[in-house]
Amino acid sequence: MATSADYAQIDISTEEKDKLVAEVMRYVLFKTHQTAGCPIKREELTQIVTKNYRQRALPALVIKEAGDRLAATFGYEMRELQRTRAPSTRSGRPFQQQINVDAKSYVLISNLDPEVYSKHVEHKEAAHVSGFTFVVINIVHLAGGKISEEDLWHQLRRLGLNENNENHPVLGNNKQALEHLVQLRYLLKEKLTGPEGNCMMYELAERALDESISGRLKDYISQVVSTNTAAEVD
Repeated sequence: MATSADYAQIDISTEEKDKLVAEVMRYVLFKTHQTAGCPIKREELTQIVTKNYRQRALPALVIKEAGDRLAATFGYEMRELQRTRAPSTRSGRPFQQQINVDAKSYVLISNLDPEVYSKHVEHKEAAHVSGFTFVVINIVHLAGGKISEEDLWHQLRRLGLNENNENHPVLGNNKQALEHLVQLRYLLKEKLTGPEGNCMMYELAERALDESISGRLKDYISQVVSTNTAAEVD
């Protein structure tokens, strides 16, 4: 956590600093709830600070302290995500003109004990979203980290999820549910151009590649393999 001396060097009082930190914390908590966990751009948090202050070093100090306080007060880690490349076509040309070389953002990750989180924090009505997310990430992971849209829906149809279903009893619009995983940065969607035309591809994005997720995937796959192996032996 930044010290009083750090803030003194950029000419801001403790009261002003605390107010900025509280504003950033409030924004992160509200935005996370409002967007169902979508990443929050660092630029958004920086603008909260620079709205009334011009010190260049101030946003980084305030964001860092806000993260420390969220961890100490609520048990949330403000995890930083960074997308270092833009989607590209098979010929190597960017499909999107905008290349997010330094597009940092943040998501809240609970550091609470799983049982405590499940009992006091987790929304049971959102469990289906977590289940869908885990299934899709598993499919992409087992495909080598990248899969065509056609093949992904082929696998999902085997589980009873059709891309044309807009009224799924749990997920609602299935296509929108999948697109939401792109917004949450679990998946990266890109358009590839080949001899036979265009093809949409999905691959694991930085949030799915985070150790907190990839570790659970590996454990789950190991359990499935062990179970199948034991069944074959019996």
